Amino acid sequence: MNAASAHHIAVVIPCYRVRDLVADVIRRIGPEVNSIFVVDDKCPERTGDFVEVNIADPRVSVIRHDVNQGVGGAVMTGYRAALGAGADIIVKIDGDGQMDPALIWMFVCPIIAQEADYTKGNRFYDAASVQEMPRFRLFMNAGLSLLNKLSSGYWNIFDPTNGYTAIHAGVVALLPFEKIHKRYFFETDMLFRLNLTRAVLVDIPMSAVYGDEVSSIKYGRVFIDFALGVFRNFLKRIWYNYVLRDMSIATFELIFGLLLFFTGTVIGSYAWSRSIIADVPATSGTVMLAALPIILGIQFVLAFLSYDIQSVPSRPRQKSLLRNIFKDDARMPSDQIRYEPVIAISDAVLRGESG
Repeated sequence: MNAASAHHIAVVIPCYRVRDLVADVIRRIGPEVNSIFVVDDKCPERTGDFVEVNIADPRVSVIRHDVNQGVGGAVMTGYRAALGAGADIIVKIDGDGQMDPALIWMFVCPIIAQEADYTKGNRFYDAASVQEMPRFRLFMNAGLSLLNKLSSGYWNIFDPTNGYTAIHAGVVALLPFEKIHKRYFFETDMLFRLNLTRAVLVDIPMSAVYGDEVSSIKYGRVFIDFALGVFRNFLKRIWYNYVLRDMSIATFELIFGLLLFFTGTVIGSYAWSRSIIADVPATSGTVMLAALPIILGIQFVLAFLSYDIQSVPSRPRQKSLLRNIFKDDARMPSDQIRYEPVIAISDAVLRGESG
């Protein structure tokens, strides 16, 4: 028995205007996958109907939305269906052909090996692939990746908007479905939520496929919205991880660092304005009175960032879930673990009771 056959692997494909491409994507999904959930997100092309008529694969189930919910809403619907079907690992790929289904095994392998709870694609590993990426999209992804590190706390990953992902079913059951952003901010918000559960993430190198399609995304507005979203999530993460859950030396480093920096900035600004008005150079003592708090504040903030970088989750959450589930039978061999209790947890998610 190989490792894949011992696990129920499900694939979720959110569909919106991909009728002419999704059939080929489904046909290229290998035998390691047990279930395929096609989520028709109120697609005007009726992709769901097209799949039912043209795809005879018994693994395929079509789910339809009465109202368009965005990629995040479609993925959440697919997650619920996969949990209900007893999936152990859930893979999400797009229906537009830009994500190679042949890579599914690479995404699920670290989860099966209990090295990760969540895997995601990274298109920046291969220099040749990066060169093929449209320049403006490359710039936007790089900028969003840097912002996401602050927002999510996962300093060890890149390409946060990459939608090729796989996740352990037990971790899915811990997510607050109703709170996760359902549209363009979905992938980034997922990383923030995963950090709050202390899930371990691993990047999977992959190449991106770009066609001649013209994106309708207004990048300027999206970048501003992303910046606001990641700032909001950063504040939440700091509050949850460094105040509510655990107060450490890093908490005080951040507080005093910010206070000193802003105090020095205010003093310096006041002294500079008085110097300009009076046309009298500021004394060295006044300069130091402003500069010293700023320097100390920056050092404290850098110390906090160093602590935060070292605090990236490193122990897969699925291990603690399995230990709690099977605490009454510690002798159970790992190759016989089937996660049935995790599916029971998912019933609460299906009823919308997840917090």
